[in-house]
Amino acid sequence: MTAGPLRRDTLTADLRALGLRPGATVLVHCALSRVGRVAGGPAALLAALSDVLGASGTVVVPAQTAGNSTTSRAFRVATAGLGAAGVAAAEAAIAPFDPERSPAEGMGIFAEHVRRQPGASRSRHPQTSFAALGPDAARLTAVHDLDCHLGERSPLGALYAADAVVLLLGVDWSACTAFHLAEYRLRRPPADRAYRCYVRDAAGRRVRRDFRALDLHDTDFPLIGRALTDAGAVRRGSVGGADCRLTDIRVAVDFARGWMDEHRR
Repeated sequence: MTAGPLRRDTLTADLRALGLRPGATVLVHCALSRVGRVAGGPAALLAALSDVLGASGTVVVPAQTAGNSTTSRAFRVATAGLGAAGVAAAEAAIAPFDPERSPAEGMGIFAEHVRRQPGASRSRHPQTSFAALGPDAARLTAVHDLDCHLGERSPLGALYAADAVVLLLGVDWSACTAFHLAEYRLRRPPADRAYRCYVRDAAGRRVRRDFRALDLHDTDFPLIGRALTDAGAVRRGSVGGADCRLTDIRVAVDFARGWMDEHRR
């Protein structure tokens, strides 16, 4: 007999069993399809998180948007093999980033659901924004400097200061953006490089932004996550059918910094 869809109360119980606690600030990376059939979809998962966190908890999600950038991997792939005229045409067709309207890209339906909620706040970075819902949402997303994708002057820095937790729900360590914060704290941080993107300014105009920022890397994140787990700093469990991991952001970032300082060349 086929099992019915997962209910909100089941998700709530699973999140509590994983170790999520009332009042927490939680950065969620989620592949809802891994959870299984959920009655109510992403709304049910958000409600379950709210049941666990209570009125004083805050949910944060990545709301990244690579599509407005000519220096993104997505643009390079899309324009590979094109001549100069074709690349210029592709750049001219780029829609500018609008923090109020631009959907998150490739972050999953749960992240986009959170972004669209009444009362949600979103940081203003055109490539690596975060959205948040809860009493600390506005504060956590208030600062996100253009030249600081995922560093101290981004919501990740605010989440570290807030002693948040990171929940990987049906995704692996390659999705753990918190590890990027460690890159800014290395003895030898990555070199910087040029970036270009398009934004909509306060007057509604499409404006190009050129800037320099660190050239971040994530290829070793699965190795870092495995080592962090072996160190006993990760709580594991299941939410529905999804394998999940929960860890403290300060522990994860500090561990990743030490690991990168030792292993990166």
